[in-house]
Amino acid sequence: MTKQALEILQKALALPEADRAALAGSLLESLDQVVDADAEKAWKGEISRRISDLDSGKAKTVPWEELRSRLSARLANGK
Repeated sequence: MTKQALEILQKALALPEADRAALAGSLLESLDQVVDADAEKAWKGEISRRISDLDSGKAKTVPWEELRSRLSARLANGK
């Protein structure tokens, strides 16, 4: 990383969290200028399918607290 980039990074890290998040999002968007129409179509289809699964009851949700507990247990057991 260049000296200029490091200086900008240091200034950015001093920003409030919301500003850092917005800046990070803008930087990422600037790297993704070419939109893959097929990928966009596939993602829209996947999102629609998942919403339908939730609405129909086909997909079962888990409360965040339960999921966090399961993940913590897996990490503790090295899985």
